[in-house]
Amino acid sequence: MIPFSRRHLGPSTAEAAEMALTLGCPKVEDLIDQVVPSGIRKRDPLNLPPALSEEHALLRLKGHMSQNKVLRSFIGLGYHDTFTPPVIQRNIFENPGWYTAYTPYQAEISQGRLEALLNYQTMICDLTGLDVSNSSLLDEGSAAAEACALALNQNPKKKSIFVSDKVHAHVLDVVITRMEPLGIEVTSGDILSIDSTNAEPYAALIAAYPDTLGHIHDFSSLAETIHIAGGLLIVCADLLALTLLKPPGEFGADICVGNSQRFGVPLGFGGPHAAFMAVKDPLKRRMPGRLVGVSKDSHGNPGYRLSLQTREQHIRREKATSNICTAQVLLAVMASMYAVYHGPEGLKSIATHVHQSAHTLAEALKKAGFKIHSESYFDTLTINVDDAQLVLTRALALGLNFRQNSPTQITLALDERVTNDELTQILKAFDIDAKPQNLAFSPYPLAFQRDSAFLTHPVFNTHHTETGMMRYLRHLEHQDIALNRSMIPLGSCTMKLNAAAEMMPLSWPEISRLHPFVPADQSTGYRLMFAELEQWLAECTGFAATSLQPNAGSQGEYAGLLAIYHYHRARGEHHRNICLIPVSAHGTNPASAVMVGMKVVPVICDDMGNIDVTDLKSKAEANAANLAALMVTYPSTHGVFEETITEICQIIHRHGGQVYMDGANMNAQVGLTSPGLIGADVCHLNLHKTFCIPHGGGGPGVGPICVAQHLVPYLPGHSELPNPSGATTSAPWGSASICNISWMYLAMMGPEVVQSSELAILNANYIAQRLSPYFPVLYTGRNNRVAHECILDFRQFKTITVEDIAKRLIDYGFHAPTMSWPVGGTLMIEPTESETRAELDRFCDAMISIHSEIESVETGLIDAVDNPLKNAPHTAASLLTETWTHPYTREDAAYPLPWVKLDKYWPPVGRIDNVHGDRHLICTCESVEAYATQAP
Repeated sequence: MIPFSRRHLGPSTAEAAEMALTLGCPKVEDLIDQVVPSGIRKRDPLNLPPALSEEHALLRLKGHMSQNKVLRSFIGLGYHDTFTPPVIQRNIFENPGWYTAYTPYQAEISQGRLEALLNYQTMICDLTGLDVSNSSLLDEGSAAAEACALALNQNPKKKSIFVSDKVHAHVLDVVITRMEPLGIEVTSGDILSIDSTNAEPYAALIAAYPDTLGHIHDFSSLAETIHIAGGLLIVCADLLALTLLKPPGEFGADICVGNSQRFGVPLGFGGPHAAFMAVKDPLKRRMPGRLVGVSKDSHGNPGYRLSLQTREQHIRREKATSNICTAQVLLAVMASMYAVYHGPEGLKSIATHVHQSAHTLAEALKKAGFKIHSESYFDTLTINVDDAQLVLTRALALGLNFRQNSPTQITLALDERVTNDELTQILKAFDIDAKPQNLAFSPYPLAFQRDSAFLTHPVFNTHHTETGMMRYLRHLEHQDIALNRSMIPLGSCTMKLNAAAEMMPLSWPEISRLHPFVPADQSTGYRLMFAELEQWLAECTGFAATSLQPNAGSQGEYAGLLAIYHYHRARGEHHRNICLIPVSAHGTNPASAVMVGMKVVPVICDDMGNIDVTDLKSKAEANAANLAALMVTYPSTHGVFEETITEICQIIHRHGGQVYMDGANMNAQVGLTSPGLIGADVCHLNLHKTFCIPHGGGGPGVGPICVAQHLVPYLPGHSELPNPSGATTSAPWGSASICNISWMYLAMMGPEVVQSSELAILNANYIAQRLSPYFPVLYTGRNNRVAHECILDFRQFKTITVEDIAKRLIDYGFHAPTMSWPVGGTLMIEPTESETRAELDRFCDAMISIHSEIESVETGLIDAVDNPLKNAPHTAASLLTETWTHPYTREDAAYPLPWVKLDKYWPPVGRIDNVHGDRHLICTCESVEAYATQAP
């Protein structure tokens, strides 16, 4: 039987040997010896179970997950069962054209997913009644915490937040976790007790609408009160409810956050789901995350792009107000398409069904003598009972999950899938043997009724047939370059194969339909999978334990630093707050350090791109009394294995600090060395990089942390875990469902996963050698080698910029490598282990051809302004004009190499004008048509 490694790895054994020989190495192992410092080289194999075939790995995972019990969960807490329209499930959720795409930094090859995200932003703005929405956040809890950070930055003199005791408990837990290191006091209580006499200290109030018990309040006067006091009103809202209820923006909310999960995204035992944040217009430039906007391309046509990109953390670093550098794009796309498919009337119909079912159930309960907590509700009822445990026991026997609030109180939340038969079963759990009587719709009081229109743009009122929806999704997908079309050679992003066998289980009901707060005995399969994956990741990193909770790399950074923060405090060293960070570090590193209350001290790099050990030693000594941590990326952000890494770790430990290793480049380490072997204390892992979770167009991701033994007590906690405090995400295991992908990858690779690291290094060195005669490789390690990525320098060219090269690659059918980071005027290339030699050669041939074009411009053979690079990318429309005035042929523009004709990618827009987009910020789709007619 052919092993899975043969499917995952690009070069065959023979090709790998030939490639090694071209590098002057008799075999691949010899190259690895030249690249990885001998002092940290791991020689013994990883202690992982033997590799399974695709079939047997699926069978083993099925055996685990079959132990889950999939009951009907009416638990609520912001998580609801939902029906994913099959046209969305098949064409987005299960489609590599959508899930293998990368973050849309190169706008010209991302127009499809950018349009889908603009739809999402428009949906959020319309439903919340606020002006600007970002393109999604990670979950409701962290979105609420981000809203607090925004309010505190808006009101820097205020140091307190008030949170309603009726928000979901996990939201409050995350807010407390995030505010505590910053010295922000979080008070929780009856939000209606806030008035003009006690509102002044608070930068923000957080209210729930509806609240966790189901009650709906009118917060109009509360908004006035906090505004007079100089604070903001943050509202946690239910999107589906907002189709019937007055939107928060209309009663004075400044910020609205929540979760779009119930818009067609499976429960997945907690994630991934797209959270949202919408704000009033004056707050838009403080809003965290990504924002899709509209600009113009080089031909004057509208084009989408990421707006206000200077807020990105790799630029703002320690001045960033958030470390969020990702979104939940794939899930936001699904939620937006749920709205596109159903339209405003369809959403109102679904919401009416949910509310009417709740009303019918409430009346039946009241008729039987039960007291309902509130007369104003949407989908959630809280019922007083004599014995809550008895009700839960009867419900479980009927295959139902409710929520117990106290020994005498039950809460249940209905969803779009609820049926009359299920209402009958719910009544049986309360010992009521009667069928509920369908009642006429009961309108809300005027204070709560929505009378404003929403989703009026044609996109939400057009694609309501499956034929139309299928074609719309195909139209968007084919505007983009994803991994199913060609290599995406992004340095530091590791765009590798996301195998179909790894992805298939996500559609299994026993994975997708579990509520994150079901009783423990209903998630036995998940817990078995978690335990194995945690152990395997600990083995790969050389550490003692793993937490899978952080749901993005940025959150992993935060959780890792938070463990260090609590470690120092437990030892009575509260004063340790200095974090040393090399200037070459990922931009989220300094932002994460600031978020845990640390002060950033930069460490310079030498001319070779390595950490300057002398400078490090000097700053460690100068800050020894207060040194908390060093954050280091290994291999370095410059793409080399630094020889001094063990000495660097020893210096930090000698001065009382801890070493945090950023795991972004772990794909070069697995099986060859490890953070534990190097001397680090904690690292985060990007499962969406090294361990095969797809990037999804900019999310989902998972960023677990692995820690040494002394930091185990400080791993993230949760009310559902043995350690009840310190939750960093809303759900106990974060984006639980997609951890199955990494489980499948490691189960199928086994100890041979080391080959992934070896071939990633081989492929990078192969590209570096082929292209070095044309473009200098900026940094190399010993033996003139690179690690798993290389940085090519283009600053020697006088006329052509690195952006010109990135855009010209589009004409060859490639996504550009990482541009101008970590060094301006460069491209950082990471081929990964999954690309074949043929694909590597195709990319190199394209770059060599581009070099020839550059030479023609630089030597004056082609005009310095009117040339294929400056005019790239070339759209079909621009080539089909009646007259052609350029000093190069249409053939040269469209088909610069013969193989491009075989599967030509036609960019939908010309080069996007970024400056114009920021000056004319438009972030919802209803203005696109008008925008196209604006004067430049």
